[in-house]
Amino acid sequence: MGKALAILLGLIAMAGGVYLAIFVWRQEFIDLVFGFIPPVLFLGGIIAFIAGISSIKDAARTKKIEQETEEEVEEEKE
Repeated sequence: MGKALAILLGLIAMAGGVYLAIFVWRQEFIDLVFGFIPPVLFLGGIIAFIAGISSIKDAARTKKIEQETEEEVEEEKE
């Protein structure tokens, strides 16, 4: 019973939020959405930049390990 009540109250809260965003505070909601766009783009750019640097470092580390492994294999053959 508790789970069904939580679902029902969640749906009511969602409907109320949509109603308020569309009919009551339409312009405020639009201003809020447009206000979030620049910070989200900035933070997304930072994350992409860090991920790119990390990927480059990982590739260099992997290449170095492969070279060391090849050298060890060649030494064992001799």
